[in-house]
Amino acid sequence: MKYQTRKKALVLLADGTIFYGKSVGIEGTSTGEICFNTGMTGYQEIFTDPSYSGQLMVATNAHIGNYGVNDNEVESDGIKIAGLICRNFSFTHSRVDSNGNLKDWFVKHNLVAISDVDTRALVAYIRDNGAMNAIISTDVDNIDALKKQLATVPSMEGLDLASKVSTKEPYFVGDENSEIKISALDIGIKKNILRNLVKRGAYVKVFPHNTSFKDLSAFNPDGYFISNGPGDPEPLVEAQSVAKEIIAKNLPLFGICLGHQVIALSQGISTYKMHNGHRGINHPVMNLLTGKGEITSQNHGFAINREEAEANENIEITHVHLNDQTVAGIRLKDKNVFSVQYHPEASPGPHDSEYLFDQFIENIKAVKKA
Repeated sequence: MKYQTRKKALVLLADGTIFYGKSVGIEGTSTGEICFNTGMTGYQEIFTDPSYSGQLMVATNAHIGNYGVNDNEVESDGIKIAGLICRNFSFTHSRVDSNGNLKDWFVKHNLVAISDVDTRALVAYIRDNGAMNAIISTDVDNIDALKKQLATVPSMEGLDLASKVSTKEPYFVGDENSEIKISALDIGIKKNILRNLVKRGAYVKVFPHNTSFKDLSAFNPDGYFISNGPGDPEPLVEAQSVAKEIIAKNLPLFGICLGHQVIALSQGISTYKMHNGHRGINHPVMNLLTGKGEITSQNHGFAINREEAEANENIEITHVHLNDQTVAGIRLKDKNVFSVQYHPEASPGPHDSEYLFDQFIENIKAVKKA
């Protein structure tokens, strides 16, 4: 597509600020909470991560689309972001094992995307003013109408998005003859989480977001897992109830990201919406148990209350984010339960934290031997 033939497009923020750009090719309008990801690679995995449901993604990397797409580099059944905002969009690509270009993939999934936006200025603005709802559109001549549409978009705070991305029916992953069985509550699970459990010898049954503890336990699992996912954790009262029952019975439990927040809420620790959140693949975390630092992949806009976690005699903070000292991991002192706010499965990102999957499996094996 020739640059000069591309249609004008814009980003309209909830406070009325406008940034202009060019349409990537799919005309239309999309709304959501605007956020940014600082990763230099892994855009396809990011776009298909269910945790980004309902969000307009600003890519801080200057080039998007340069290596095309690959059918194996997805984290769910399709694109989950609400729209894309980038600086330079590559309509051509170069990679030996590519299955096609990013533009055709966006057309297939009907994703509105705009480029030629001053993303450095946009990200700086979001950092200063916080995450907010926004609208991207090729309808640049009807700003008043876009403002009215944007005003109807619900706030991410209080929004249950997990139910929209969760599986509708249970399914299995791994070898059914495996010695270790895990029940996973899907509130937005990524495929690479399941890959990490399976390659460690687990047979996993993945359940819908509203599954009861009774149904999870009917699989007769050796351990339980609560996944990552999008939106506010507070409305997920069913998942919190499930976590509370698992913990009460002292069964092995591991939670990642939204699952981490659900576990905290089940123990009376509140959560809050962050000014911007953490989204990228180079976030520094300190493991307080080992004294070692980890470079981590993160994607969250909510966090658990540190003061309440420190005041809870049954909770130990195991990891902290070194940029802002927010809680990045906890464990229950008297239970077989731990969770982290970041993504040890990465995809994209570093592998510093994969040991957490080993720790979960070791916890399960210890209980089985007892």
